[in-house]
Amino acid sequence: MKQFDIPTFYRSPIISEVKKVRKTLDPRKKDFTPTVLDFGPVEIYIARHFGFCYGVENAIEISYKALEENRGKAIYLLSQMIHNPAVNEDLESHGIRFLQDTEGNELIPFDQLSKDDVVIVPAFGTTLEIEQLLQNKGVDIQAYNTTCPFVEKVWNRSKKLGKDDHTIIIHGKHNHEETRATFSHSAANAPSVVVKNLEETKLLARFITNELPTAEFFKHFEGRYSAGFSPERDLKKVGVVNQTTMLASETQEIADYVKNVMIDRYGADYLKAHFADTRDTLCYATNDNQNATYGLMEAQADLALVIGGYNSSNTTHLVELLEEKYPTYFIEGVHKIAKNEKIQAFDIQQKKEFEKESFLPHKEKDKIIITSGASCPDASVDQVLHQILSFYSNTNSVEHVLKTFAEKNAK
Repeated sequence: MKQFDIPTFYRSPIISEVKKVRKTLDPRKKDFTPTVLDFGPVEIYIARHFGFCYGVENAIEISYKALEENRGKAIYLLSQMIHNPAVNEDLESHGIRFLQDTEGNELIPFDQLSKDDVVIVPAFGTTLEIEQLLQNKGVDIQAYNTTCPFVEKVWNRSKKLGKDDHTIIIHGKHNHEETRATFSHSAANAPSVVVKNLEETKLLARFITNELPTAEFFKHFEGRYSAGFSPERDLKKVGVVNQTTMLASETQEIADYVKNVMIDRYGADYLKAHFADTRDTLCYATNDNQNATYGLMEAQADLALVIGGYNSSNTTHLVELLEEKYPTYFIEGVHKIAKNEKIQAFDIQQKKEFEKESFLPHKEKDKIIITSGASCPDASVDQVLHQILSFYSNTNSVEHVLKTFAEKNAK
């Protein structure tokens, strides 16, 4: 795996050491059990996989490279580089400005751009329409294009499916930057429709089987289907791709459901003529992080802390999983944990923050899970870990715990 050149303040002494040991022991990523660090009065359970993925590190490296190579020039990001406030704020502090918000609304008019300006394409990619707009202005969009290669893999798969006359069912959040970009690229090559979850897929299936009238399709999927879409014509031969940060298990569940609908409608012998197996488009990092979260859920812990941006799709899905078993606190970073042990966390159902006083149990030995999303720096996890330790007396030192952990796993 490529090693990226990103600012050192994103790295972390504790987490980096843990990841290094685990990678040595398990280079093929077969072991999804958490790392347990025993600090005496509190044990910390750290997910096997979390934090910056390949696409995120690539995007950060290219963004700082753009800053270094274009001093004095106007430098813009199409939208947030990734869904992490700390990363985006640091880029802004270096003079980068955002052209759009996460919904695609203009913050700075595109009319102000000139061919001499630098525009960075974020890791989510962008739509063909915006690519064309920038090219018409003479802006070089490839010089600092940070589109994640796994997002591009989905686009390429969609293009291939389109050439084989498949309709593309996209599992994603239709207003998310990545899904907007994927929909644009997919719709250029094939009829396309976006479904958010299995429930919407079951509704779509009723149009495949002609249980519902066509008019209902355009009502239920308004704003989420390509121009000229015809349910009668375009739902006879399909393939499923996804927004790479969605739950991989849910994408597979959706694909399996559609597959079975096609078997029921056309027969198993004719499945290949009506359904494409697209499981190879699932992002490895999303898979690893989610499998590691299932590994965490085997622990008998008191609570879970998940660190990341509140608008981060992949982080939200980790919260959804952990909430099934533990009191779970979703925080942007250490600044959400006050010195008086009050935490300010985000409720993903209510879409707002809430406060909890004395959120730690302080039993004979507390057991706390810590993980983060793919757009969260390891340094943020370190900071939260140190803050948690500050609420306990007579803890084992970080140096001692890391040394013990390394020696134990060297045997």
